[in-house]
Amino acid sequence: MIKGSKFDIKAATFPDQFVSKNERDSLEFGLQVGQSIQYEWFRADKGTRSRFYNRWGYFHENRLYSRGEQPESKYKKEIAVNGDLSWINIDWRIIKVVPKFVDIVVNGMMDRLMKPKATGQDAKSQKKRKDFQDLVEGEMVSRDFLENIQEKAGVNPFVLDQEEIPRNEEELSIYLEMNYKMAEEIAEETAIRSILKENEYQETLRRVYRDLVDVGIGIVKHNFWPGFGVKTEYVDPANVVYSYTERPDMKDCFYWGEVKTIPLVDITEIDPNITPNELEEISSYSQSWWDYNQLSNYYEDSLFSKDTATLLYFNYKTYKKDVYKVKKASTGNDRAIPKDETFNPPGEMMDERDFDKVEKMMETWYEGVMVLGTNIILRWEEMKNMVRPESMSQHATSSYIGYVPNIYKGEPDPLVGRMKTSADNCQIAHLKLQQIAARVVPDGIYIDADGLNEINLGDGKAYNPAEAVNMYFQTGSVVGRSFTRDGEFNHAKVPVQQLNSSAGINKIETMIGLFNHYLEQIRLTTGLNEARDGSDPDPRALVGVQKLAALNSNTATRHILDAGIFITERLCKAISLRIADILEYAPFRDAFINRIGAENVSLLEPMSNLNLYDFGINIEVSPDIEEQNNLKERIRIALEKGDINLEDSIEVENIENIKLATQLLKMKRIRKQEHEDKMAMQQQEMQMQTQMQSQQMAAQASLQKIEAESNSKIKVKQAETAFEIEKLRAEAELKSGLMEEEFLYNLKLNGLQVDGQMKREKYKEDEKARRIDRQSSQQSALIEQRQKNLPPKNFESNVDSLDGLSNEEFEPR
Repeated sequence: MIKGSKFDIKAATFPDQFVSKNERDSLEFGLQVGQSIQYEWFRADKGTRSRFYNRWGYFHENRLYSRGEQPESKYKKEIAVNGDLSWINIDWRIIKVVPKFVDIVVNGMMDRLMKPKATGQDAKSQKKRKDFQDLVEGEMVSRDFLENIQEKAGVNPFVLDQEEIPRNEEELSIYLEMNYKMAEEIAEETAIRSILKENEYQETLRRVYRDLVDVGIGIVKHNFWPGFGVKTEYVDPANVVYSYTERPDMKDCFYWGEVKTIPLVDITEIDPNITPNELEEISSYSQSWWDYNQLSNYYEDSLFSKDTATLLYFNYKTYKKDVYKVKKASTGNDRAIPKDETFNPPGEMMDERDFDKVEKMMETWYEGVMVLGTNIILRWEEMKNMVRPESMSQHATSSYIGYVPNIYKGEPDPLVGRMKTSADNCQIAHLKLQQIAARVVPDGIYIDADGLNEINLGDGKAYNPAEAVNMYFQTGSVVGRSFTRDGEFNHAKVPVQQLNSSAGINKIETMIGLFNHYLEQIRLTTGLNEARDGSDPDPRALVGVQKLAALNSNTATRHILDAGIFITERLCKAISLRIADILEYAPFRDAFINRIGAENVSLLEPMSNLNLYDFGINIEVSPDIEEQNNLKERIRIALEKGDINLEDSIEVENIENIKLATQLLKMKRIRKQEHEDKMAMQQQEMQMQTQMQSQQMAAQASLQKIEAESNSKIKVKQAETAFEIEKLRAEAELKSGLMEEEFLYNLKLNGLQVDGQMKREKYKEDEKARRIDRQSSQQSALIEQRQKNLPPKNFESNVDSLDGLSNEEFEPR
């Protein structure tokens, strides 16, 4: 083909998927794949631009609108009269209405920080998590028993913090979410964040968000570079081709491609074996390619010269067989020996030699580089370091990650595309407004010269129009006459009249209203209302209405945030799998571990074992302003009511997951209420104890008082008794003395009496003896008388007493 010739892209179809590996590895197979992609995207029929460059032009136009740099020519055609602009002198510069809305959305999305979260899904991780959960549940169940031990033994038998042990299943879920994290999971998250940081992913994400707003699709790419590690790249959607899809996540795309224009000298880096003749042939196609696609008018530099080439870098998914010869080893175990796809021994041989053939279908990706518009393919090979999920190793994921939030029949619906019509009308209203403003005539005056000529000021001078004008502008007054010198009515008696030009003002107000109308149309079509676009809110609207409007606006653009989350999550999953490959296969494994673990030395050992784990990756998104304000409002209300304390509020505010923070706030409120109820019960018990102690003290005091009174009375009684005793003793002593005296007297008296009695008895005895003697004497006398017959004798006593006693005995003698 000679220079400047037109390309004739022939029809091509994709090759058969189920061919042998040798056929798949051949350059002819790769060339057929590349030509099929070229036919689908780069074929231009009947002077029309190809699908790729037609979409490329649409994306380019949207990006110009997004920057406020769309061509002025379309507006000049609207304003010009029959194409003539010679009588129009206005400022054609574009007013940047659309960039404001784009920046609001993109910057709002970038405020939502994303944090990768790794969760172990393998059996070992599940066992560790289950063991920890069993420990927590064990302490939950045995809390009362352990507290009893602690109370009686005086030692703490709890393994966990006693105050933080959950009380129910809901609290257990929150506790595990907040407190359990394997060291390997932390190391995995640290490694992912470190790789994202090294690749400046925040800036990549900003560009992706802008693409989602501008062109409705965002794409990133991940690769493994020897000596560097995992590499993530931003991909311009305008340069990408992919198989037809109606899925927003684009997971069903079986090929991806990226168009790049590079200098010819760089081709040798792609294919070192390329010959000078082939380079000359590629050079001959260069200018023709851009002429064929009608793109040279987009650039005014030397980019599209014969020294450049337009290449298609493409990935293609196909299938391969993994064939194994399974034979029984001497130990009794099965041994799998990898074989080629052509390995197909007859059944008799397998039965005779006692082995089996096992096949497994595997997805695989090939990568190639093709010079567009030619039959030259520079590279075609099976992709190295493919990403395969641990749980589904038969699948392989593409290096490209894309998302189209609003897709229909394979085409996106970007926000900027919704704004373009209204933005055009805003620009036209702005230009018309300039036209009207340029044609507005200032207010003036009308002077009737004939009326002025009839006036004589009386000083011999004529009152001419110039003096009337000076007088009018200086004083606001003017001199006129009702009648002429001839006495006739003067029709020019008001020589100066004001001329008002108000027609332009109404048109200006109309155009301003029209501009605001189309601006409101942008808000209606995009959902970016005044509460979010930076305009002054309606002062008559309530605060709650404003918040609701802002929330509705966030909802209208939620699909863009979800797209960014999805792309980031898939990228983090791919990075996670590539980290496992690095730790298992890469020669710079130790250097990678040291680089990632430099921030935290404790992660070095867990990181060295990450390839043994299977992690599930999800993204935690920081809450937006509305969610933060709602949470802060709940915390404020809880603080005011005393449901939580300051430390609890700080802990809740530091949690980025709004759902978890809300659950924790609920748990803290319940815990605080339970604590207050417990304290109230304790206080009530203390009050009861205090009352009992007071009563006991009062009773004790009363008893002490009674005892004191009793003691006092006893002492009084004792004193009285002692006094009585003393008195009695004294009395007894006195009586004793008296009795002694009496005794002595009585003794004496008795002595006297005894003596008297004795004397009397003696006297009696003596008298008795005398009587007896006298009787004896008288008897003797009587006997003598009888014997002698003597005369009677007188025996009477001279004592005049019966008992022998008389007072005569006491008379003095």
